[in-house]
Amino acid sequence: MVDSWVNESLVESAIAGDTDALDLLWQSVRRWVATILLAHKPNDADLDDLLQVVAMQLCRNMSELRDAKAFKSWLRTVAINVAREEGRKTTRRKRSMLRFVGMEQGNKPTQTNTVERIEDSDESNRVYLAAKSLPIGYREPVLLRCTRSMSYQQIGELLNLPVTTIETRIARGRRMLREILAQQEKQAENRKLEYRKQVPIAQQASGGAP
Repeated sequence: MVDSWVNESLVESAIAGDTDALDLLWQSVRRWVATILLAHKPNDADLDDLLQVVAMQLCRNMSELRDAKAFKSWLRTVAINVAREEGRKTTRRKRSMLRFVGMEQGNKPTQTNTVERIEDSDESNRVYLAAKSLPIGYREPVLLRCTRSMSYQQIGELLNLPVTTIETRIARGRRMLREILAQQEKQAENRKLEYRKQVPIAQQASGGAP
């Protein structure tokens, strides 16, 4: 068996050139491919566009796969490469725009803007963004667990890591997430306190007008 959640017969039929099998295979793996892309892609990259690129590469190169058991690791590598290439393209586009306007480096977002974005987003998006900031070794298993509800064993099979390693990384990733979220909440609260302190000063400077 390739995996309990990847149909080996579909993989073998797709390798042999069966287009119907290839279509069914893609539908069965599309969601976890999306999770891999989410873990590696730039924040502003369109997920559907990247999924289309992966699907095109799957159709184009599936027949070159020699071992059905290598399918999941091969497709994961394809997805990671697609996401990273998009990241390189994004970086090149940003640098090109900065050069065009005569700036070598873009302005980094201020802490105030970061807090405002956090406050404007819903809770699930806030957690997702925090998960995206985790080191890649923790980011992938955490997102696979949270967004796909994959078991530790399935994640271990996908990442070619022991289940004990996956358990450790998810536990540490969860702890890191909590620390990140707690720090964000503390920063947001500090900003509110600073704002409240500054309001009376601003009113006094304007002649006491409310």
